[in-house]
Amino acid sequence: MGSHHAFGRRIEEGPLLFDGAMGTMLYARGVSLDACFDVLNLNDPKLVQSIHAAYVAAGADCIETNTFGANRFKLAPHGLEGQAREINRRGARLARDVRESTGRDVLVLGSIGPLGKYLAPLGAVTPDETRAAFHEQAEALLEGGVDGFVAETFSDLTEIALAIEAIRSVTDLPIVALMAFADERATFTGRTPAEVASAVARLPVQALGANCSIGSSPLYEVLEQMQPSAGGVPLAIQPNAGLPSRVGERLIYLSSPAYMAEYAGRMLEAGARIVGGCCGTTPQHIAAMREVLDRKGPVRRSTARPVVRVRPPGVDETAGLRTAAPPTLLQRKLAAGEFVVSVELDPPRGHTVEKLVGGAKLLRERGVEIVDINDGSLGRVRMAVLSTAILVREATGLDINMHFTCRDRNLMGIQADLLGAHALDVRNILAMTGDPPRAGDYVNATAVFDVDAVGLMEILRRLNEGQDATGQSVGEPTSFFFGGALNPTAEDPDREIDRFHRKVEAGARWVQTQPVYDLELLDRFLLRAGGSPVPVLVGVLPLHSSRHAEFLHNEVPGITIPDGVRARLRDAGDHALRVGIEMAQRLVEEIRGRYAGAYLMPSFGRFEVVAEVLDVLRD
Repeated sequence: MGSHHAFGRRIEEGPLLFDGAMGTMLYARGVSLDACFDVLNLNDPKLVQSIHAAYVAAGADCIETNTFGANRFKLAPHGLEGQAREINRRGARLARDVRESTGRDVLVLGSIGPLGKYLAPLGAVTPDETRAAFHEQAEALLEGGVDGFVAETFSDLTEIALAIEAIRSVTDLPIVALMAFADERATFTGRTPAEVASAVARLPVQALGANCSIGSSPLYEVLEQMQPSAGGVPLAIQPNAGLPSRVGERLIYLSSPAYMAEYAGRMLEAGARIVGGCCGTTPQHIAAMREVLDRKGPVRRSTARPVVRVRPPGVDETAGLRTAAPPTLLQRKLAAGEFVVSVELDPPRGHTVEKLVGGAKLLRERGVEIVDINDGSLGRVRMAVLSTAILVREATGLDINMHFTCRDRNLMGIQADLLGAHALDVRNILAMTGDPPRAGDYVNATAVFDVDAVGLMEILRRLNEGQDATGQSVGEPTSFFFGGALNPTAEDPDREIDRFHRKVEAGARWVQTQPVYDLELLDRFLLRAGGSPVPVLVGVLPLHSSRHAEFLHNEVPGITIPDGVRARLRDAGDHALRVGIEMAQRLVEEIRGRYAGAYLMPSFGRFEVVAEVLDVLRD
């Protein structure tokens, strides 16, 4: 099959569907985590071919050879660098034989991944050594009969350019070039999607895009940012699937075929010409994507999956809570329709909680029964959230709603901390992605973000079903009562609505908002979202001065203060605090008549200001 023309013709006829993960499937079929997957082309060819055949049967238009790590540098730790050529040749022939045996008109593309070593000057591998390794791999794949190449999961533009140069030195067959992006929508070397697309589009490739590292939702954003800079080069997107755990050097993810297929449809609508999957995707995921491609009119979320039908709106439901643990105070209040008041407490910067406990006791005297313990807001170092929650509860008897962010914990740490919290009877969890460290005092600190808030909710839901993130039993199911955050003034309301829907689908039992200063804005946001099937706690942050308002509005992510409110504080001069308290009191009164509760946030540790705002509820 003369492939340069075949690839071009096929991509002009319509979108192409690539296959899914090879390593995930090999591991699932009993291959050791420490094994070299690439040498299975020699040692267990029938196993490799069974996976190719499964993807062909699922409807893939293109299958990739089992040669992602078959370069001399990655083979060296296994003592296999001398067999690089044969491993690549055999990998290409195995895939070709599957195509011929099935009779399906699929394209066989040679998979080439990064060397796994830092290039000079950061590392010791020279440009000439890099070219030589990729040349060796490309030449062997060509000898094996591939129809084209996929240079994938590269994080360094210099390295992918050297790989493409090496491929082009032996053939003019088509090349699909895919870069890996971190959760912050940049490569691991800090390049943005627009920069990557602009740079790769200037190289001799037939398609470019992104794969691996992150899932469908963030890669969809990467696609949107790439498109204006791609210069008309077809775009390819192959995300990982769902929740991650690490397998060898690659991340294996777990998300549903339906979810990935829906996003594949959205990616096609946004301009992608090639879709498929990377780590964690299986033939079931690819088959679901095939159905979306065949419909040729991808269904939008708003019509495909009505959020309000996914989970009954009653907050007193007990689906997934199979233990005899009694409901939390927050859970009981929301179920009974009582107006909920919660106040946020920031953990201390040091190791003592006396001031925080004093503030909590003042709030309790004013009738507060529930407090929110913040988790590392703005990426600043404070006492651990669980320790703070326990100390406050022991000193005051208040019910705790513990914020829980994904920034500082990998997937194992998240689950360990959640199980520990449950053992200590901290069961109200506000699941949040978390602010990046670069927003705070430690700009060089690394963020983990193995999952985001939606992924965290999926973990909580699974724990409530007695399973960890990988489906292993944790024994007795947990009884977490968890909610999510909502920003009704987000710059991209459609994305925020989409995430709101996904949080409800993931099991959020309530949402609480960023600070709101005009309740009509929240009303309009929720109307646009089709209403809320779960209770809403409205954020209230009393303003202390005009300077305070301007700082929050202009410098703090997620907070928008209307012009009229800021103008009132400017005009109030020395009486701004009094005006700020009165505005907050009126807002709480409005909330009481329209929403499930109010979530108050003290500024500067001034609990007395919040206490005064709450006096309006005692009238």
